[in-house]
Amino acid sequence: MLSTSPFFRLRFWFLLCGFTTSPVVADSLDLYSINTGSFIFHAVPLNPDSNQYFDNWLFSVERKFSADSDYSLFTGTFLNSQGNRCALLGVRKDWYQFTDKLVLKGVYAYAGEFFIDAFENCGDDGFYGKMKDKTGVGFAPYIYTAAQYNFTDYFGLEGGLMLPGILVMSMQWSF
Repeated sequence: MLSTSPFFRLRFWFLLCGFTTSPVVADSLDLYSINTGSFIFHAVPLNPDSNQYFDNWLFSVERKFSADSDYSLFTGTFLNSQGNRCALLGVRKDWYQFTDKLVLKGVYAYAGEFFIDAFENCGDDGFYGKMKDKTGVGFAPYIYTAAQYNFTDYFGLEGGLMLPGILVMSMQWSF
C-alpha cells in the first residue's frame, strides 16, 4: 500500500507530470502551472446535496507541450459530487486568444478511479457508480469550456461550464 501522507501525494503528482529538479526542467519551468481553489455549483441537474462550492479540494499540475503550444497535459485530484476522492487526467486546448491576458480554453479529462488506494472509492456513488456498474471502472468523462483571465504572468482566474451543467471557477498559478 502506498503512503497517503499529503507530502507523498503531492510529490507523486509532480513526478507523474514529469516535474523534477533537473537543470533541463528548471530552464522550462514556465511550462508548468498549478490549479487550485476550485468553486463548483451543480446548476443542472440542481442538487443541493452534492459536494459543491469550495468543498471539492481540486489540485492539479499542468504542463504545456512547448512554450508556443496551445495544448497541455495535466493530472490532479479532487473530491467528486459525492465527496469521494478521484484522479484527474486530461488535456487542455487553448481555443482562442482574445488578448495577451484572456484566453478561451477547453479541458477534456478522465475523472475517476486509479490504481492508488486513495482513489478506490471514486466510483462508489452517483454517475461514477453507474459507470462502474457498466464498465467495471468508476469514472466520468469531463468536458469543460472556460475563459481564463491572467492578471499577471504568474496568476490567473478562470470561469466556465462543465457538461452537463456545472459552473466552475478556479485559480491558476504559473511558474
